[in-house]
Order: sequence, then C-alpha cells, then structure tokens
Amino acid sequence: MSTHVGQRIREVRKVRGLTVRQLAGRVAISASLLEKYESGDRSPSPGALTRLARALQVGPERLTGQPYMNGTEAAEPVQAVIPDLRRIMITYDSPDDLDTAPRPLPVLEAEAETVSRMRQDGRYVPMGPLLPGLLAELTHTALGARDEAVARRAFWWLARTYRASNSLAHKLGYHDLSMTAIERVQWAAARAGDPLMQATGAYLRAGAMVRAGAYGTARRVLEGLEAEITRLAPEESLTDAALAVQGAVLLKLSILEARDGQPEAAARRLEEARTVATYLRGIDSEHYEMSFGPTNVRIHEVAALIDLGDTDQALARLREWGAEQDRDEWELPTGLAAERASHHHIDVAHARLAEGDRHGAFRSLIRAREIAPNHVRWHPTVRSAAATLVRLDRASNDSLAGFARWAGA
Repeated sequence: MSTHVGQRIREVRKVRGLTVRQLAGRVAISASLLEKYESGDRSPSPGALTRLARALQVGPERLTGQPYMNGTEAAEPVQAVIPDLRRIMITYDSPDDLDTAPRPLPVLEAEAETVSRMRQDGRYVPMGPLLPGLLAELTHTALGARDEAVARRAFWWLARTYRASNSLAHKLGYHDLSMTAIERVQWAAARAGDPLMQATGAYLRAGAMVRAGAYGTARRVLEGLEAEITRLAPEESLTDAALAVQGAVLLKLSILEARDGQPEAAARRLEEARTVATYLRGIDSEHYEMSFGPTNVRIHEVAALIDLGDTDQALARLREWGAEQDRDEWELPTGLAAERASHHHIDVAHARLAEGDRHGAFRSLIRAREIAPNHVRWHPTVRSAAATLVRLDRASNDSLAGFARWAGA
C-alpha cells in the first residue's frame, strides 16, 4: 500500500514543528479527529484537506501525493500526452508549424464536441491522445483565419478544448498545467467574443481558487460573474444558456461557503440556485458543459453538507429524497454527465465512511467506478477512502483489496 494522506499530513506537520493539538487548532477540528486522519482511520474531506494544506503552508497536492506515478497508471498512455500539452500551451500564440494543413473547421468542431462529451463523462484515457493534435489544428485555424467569423468560431472551440485539457491535467494531478490550461481558456474565450464563454473561463479560474483555499478572492470573482451574467439581460429574459451558467456560479459559491465554514451563506446560495433552476422549467441542462438543473442542485446540497462536516444530515437528505421515489435512497436520473454522477457517489462514499458504514462506502465507490472508471481511478478522495477501508478491514476482503490496488491506494 502506498503512502496515505494521513502519513503525509503527519510528515509535513513534524517538518513545521507543530503538535497535533496545534495543527488541529489552526484548522478548527478536534485533536482526536486529526489523529484519526494521520493514522488513516478517517479520510479528510476535500474541504478539510484544503484547510490542512493551508495551515501547513503546502499545496493540497503535497498531501494527496499527486500526480500519481507510483501505480499502474504510470503505464497508462494518457500520461504520455502531458509533455505535448505543455509544449502546446507554452507556444499557444506562436505555435509550431504543422506537417499538413489543418482539417476543415466543421471537422475540427465535430471532434471538439466529441472531446467535450468525453470530458463530461470522465473518459480521460481515450480523450487524452486527441487533445494535442486538436489544439494545434484549432490554433492554426484561429490565428490564420482571414474571415473574422471563422476566427471567432475557431477560438470558441479552442476554448472548449482547452477546458478539456484543464480537466485532464487537474484529474491527473498536474495542477500547474491545469492552471495554464485555464489561462488559455480565458485567452481563447476573449477572442471568441462570447460573454458566456468568457464567464466560463472565469468560473474555472475561481474553481481553482476554491481548491487552493483562496476563498475571499474566489468569492469576489464568482459574485462579480453572477452580477455580470444578470447584466447581460433582465432576469426575465436571460437565455437558458445564461441561466445555466448563472446557476453553476451559484452552486460553486455554495461549495465555497461550505468549505469556508459558512453554513447560512451556503444554504442561501443553494436556495438561489434552486430558483434559477425553476426558470429552466426543472430541466437538467448541459449548456456550456455546466450540468445545471434540479439534480445538480441536490448533488451540491449533499456535497455542501459533507464539506460542513454534517455527514449524518447529508445521508438523511438522500433518504428523504429516496422516499419521493419510493426507494430507500435517492437515485440519480439517467442521462446525467458521468463525471458529475460518479463524483456524487464518491462524496457519498466519504460520508458513509465518516459515519462508520464501511460496506456502504465500498458500495458507493464501486458504483462510482461503474459510471466513470477513469475519473474514479485518479480521484484523491477515492484513494484516501480505499486506503482507509483496507486498513479497517478485519476480514481481508479480496474485492476491497483488489479495488484498492486498482486505485493505486
């Protein structure tokens, strides 16, 4: 079994010369909970991990051990894409020459749409090898177009493809490359002339701020975005696409407030998002790849409760909503983006583990893998939870051990 999150927390804490009690005080948790994190008997939530990283003056990836190169994923072809992506992002406005002319823009648009769908479904392994060539061709088309309308279209699709590159880099744990990709999304979006695409770029940047624990700055960015989207048109006449982006911004704010320990503000943002969802007539949409609608509002409600440490209430919500479906627990509707659905089950696994339901946590991890295996395999919460489950397993469950090996835990 590889080094787990708790061991890394302990190592950095000792380097910083902090006692368990001192570090626990800095992140507002009990010393006994921190001891459980360090021993591997509990798995910290993403929000708790961010607070610990800030208190220890390191990036979250120092505690998660990303990028993961110590397991079978080191042999995955998708890892070989990273050097090419770095080169393309460095030369973004003065690209290397192509061996052949780029394909026609409609062909590139169709491939970019496929890549975007792969991103939403967490299919990083087949998506990764497509990115370098597609980015290069779209860049040459955008920069070389004589017609402004063609250039804007190419830049629009280039922004979406850079977004897919951001997701790949982030999920694999290359956070510096992820930030560069976000900058390139914003660069291309500005040239596409689409205010909502520009808002999408700023939304991605704010998400990176939230993950880094820069809550004040992220809050200002997101609140400014929400106001800017409202200014695009009176509330009653916002397009469905604008409503979806606005709703996604509000949901991101709800998670920010939860991680910042502000339950009332998180609840207020969730209520605002529910209102926006009603303007979309209760439909789950995917405008600008935001996956916004009533389902995602509920998913974020559960995630916010988990980040606030109220895992018991998070699971109670699932039971309440399940009763509406005549089920023991809420089931996601079909057709939801696979990455979003698998992320929900990963969150639920964390909540179950925190409540002592190890079998239920493992079932949730298995369900997440069934939906989006690429997404699950590189997710730090999955690795942490799987490692914890193995350490707590007294029956030497072969299925659990096999899952942990598969996840590199």
